[in-house]
Amino acid sequence: MGVTPLPRNKILLLLLIATVVALYFAFDLGRFLSLDALKSQQAAIETWRAARPLSAAAIFFALYVIVTALSLPGAVWMTLAGGAIFGLGWGTLIVSFASSLGATLAFLVSRTLLRDWVANRFGERLRAIDDGVRQEGAFYLFTLRLVPVFPFFLVNLLLGLTAMKTRTFYWVSQLGMLAGTVVYVNAGTQLAKIDSLAGIVSPGLLVSFALLGVFPLIAKKLVEVVRVNKIYAKWTKPRRFDRNLVVIGGGSAGLVTAYIAAAVKAKVTLIEKHRMGGDCLNTGCVPSKALIRSAKFLSHQQRAVEFGMRRPASADFSFAEVMERVQRVVAEVAPHDSVERYTGLGVDVIEGAAKIVSPWEVELTRNNGATERLTTRSIVIAAGGRPFVPPIPGIEDVGYLTSDTVWTLRELPRRLVVLGGGPIGSELTQAFSRFGAQVTQVEMAPRIMIREDPELSELVTQRFRAEGIDVLVNHKAKQFVVEGGDKILIAEHEGRDVRIPFDAVLVAVGRVANLKGYGLEELGVTTARTVATNAFLQTNFPNIYAAGDVAGPFQFTHTAAHQAWYAAVNALFDPFKKFKADYAVIPWATFVEPEVARVGLNEQEAREQGIAYEVSRYDLDDLDRAIVDGEAHGFIKVLTVPGKDRILGVTIVGEHAGDLIAEYVLAMKHGIGLNKILGTIHIYPTLAEANKYVAGVWKRAHAPEQLLAWVERFHAWRRGAAA
Repeated sequence: MGVTPLPRNKILLLLLIATVVALYFAFDLGRFLSLDALKSQQAAIETWRAARPLSAAAIFFALYVIVTALSLPGAVWMTLAGGAIFGLGWGTLIVSFASSLGATLAFLVSRTLLRDWVANRFGERLRAIDDGVRQEGAFYLFTLRLVPVFPFFLVNLLLGLTAMKTRTFYWVSQLGMLAGTVVYVNAGTQLAKIDSLAGIVSPGLLVSFALLGVFPLIAKKLVEVVRVNKIYAKWTKPRRFDRNLVVIGGGSAGLVTAYIAAAVKAKVTLIEKHRMGGDCLNTGCVPSKALIRSAKFLSHQQRAVEFGMRRPASADFSFAEVMERVQRVVAEVAPHDSVERYTGLGVDVIEGAAKIVSPWEVELTRNNGATERLTTRSIVIAAGGRPFVPPIPGIEDVGYLTSDTVWTLRELPRRLVVLGGGPIGSELTQAFSRFGAQVTQVEMAPRIMIREDPELSELVTQRFRAEGIDVLVNHKAKQFVVEGGDKILIAEHEGRDVRIPFDAVLVAVGRVANLKGYGLEELGVTTARTVATNAFLQTNFPNIYAAGDVAGPFQFTHTAAHQAWYAAVNALFDPFKKFKADYAVIPWATFVEPEVARVGLNEQEAREQGIAYEVSRYDLDDLDRAIVDGEAHGFIKVLTVPGKDRILGVTIVGEHAGDLIAEYVLAMKHGIGLNKILGTIHIYPTLAEANKYVAGVWKRAHAPEQLLAWVERFHAWRRGAAA
């Protein structure tokens, strides 16, 4: 996908503007918009205005709009002329509306001609700017308009490239430019006494304007102080605190938050009411990957002939023993997240329930029943999430499993229905199928793994079906019934009901944040689907933060740990220093086979967002190590800025995709392009060589053909051959 050429209407607009600007400079029309010209013609202009006041006002208004809309020099002199010709009152009125209208037209011209080009070239950076403009754009535009030392035409053109609404730009400009307009129009009423701009814009006046520009920032801070005081008005702030920080939740986000606090010698208490390590250790990442490893071992035995064996191998296994091994793995990893370890690191760990009773107080109920209250300067909510169970009629009657409860199974279901085609549903679908269950995966969307590119979804679907999994897409679960002792799921597909008998159903349709049971509602912490936070991970109570699944927007263990750094540092060092959470480069992986990993944009998202891109693709069936390992399948697909090697996103499908993606995560984080990856030595034979080869694909597509043609002639000349 390349850069889209300009539409005809845009080309015509550009030519029209270029022609007018060229004529302006070719005929030196700017000489009429100078101080000397205005002073020399003041009497004649005044006579003309007196004879035709309405025509004079209309013509002056139109000329001012044109000059401003085209960003031509002369707006300052026209403002002076407005005062000289029409006086302070009418001059201010005419100039104020003309300048705002002209600025808005310049804003729209910039948006029409350049916004798409800038979005295609700098999509990711522009999205971040757009987010800031939506939140604070009007405020900062108002501040800039109050300071006339900043070129207004640049403000018009640059903001036209952003997502600011036109009406917002207009009314803020109208209001913000009023003070400067009055000063210049008033100066124009004294035009005969002015010899240069210095007579108007003295150093003292410039300082005054600068202070005026700073005023909104001060006012905003004061408003924020008032707002915060109003939030805290119901409670009395303690004079002293027992803790610098209390962390609620001992999962990934909570553990990292507490670790950082202890590392910088803060006094921190971590409260966990269930099991240390949270979902990741106990019911998520660790047990699922242990189960997948055992399932993969079985699948490899069935492929024994591929590796030179005379006949397929088989393993005598007990599903119950496999699940016991999963628990042994969890127990082996558990010390990394244990009470003992974190206590040794300097964290005060309390096993029990927490309830926030004021912005600075947390009530603790230990597992032994003892209660106490702690005062704390800051609180970090890291309460995690849980599987979402949709309210499908009959689901409670048939019983169901989730990613939390499936680990209690010790008997393999003969027929298993998995509701959900996302990462969790897909991973467990394949794993249970490889143990011998007859698995039906039911997904209401047109394909499984809907966030990935269609070709990737299709590749995984084909693999699932080849392994005997019944993948049903466009099937919406309507009802669960029990008939004659049989459990049946009734799903709607293309307007008709499909009956799917099963012995167990695993619900894997997503997760929801844990928002109840620890005081958020009583305190008044703002929540929606998650705890609402700002860019600094603060809730509506500035000393209460949230991180991890409970805060979103990503429900990954590594993202929770990433957020925890920001939550901890901001909670401990605000107002002296705080940082906005950075979500610019977020990788993830789905551990099905073939494994899927991604960072940044894929083609589906780039098209949806209108971002121009190029694709470089390398198929792993050409890679020596993949061939040797019998894993010659999948691909690496890299999206880059058109004509450049800057990486927009990477998708990898294949063996160890989750490991291979790390090189691209580093590259995107630190602005490393494909050229540098191509120039990096990769060990042979490894799967990582594929990263270099896909960079080579990009390089060949951007080979300097004209230069190579000259080089070919050069070599021919050196051989003595005819060029």
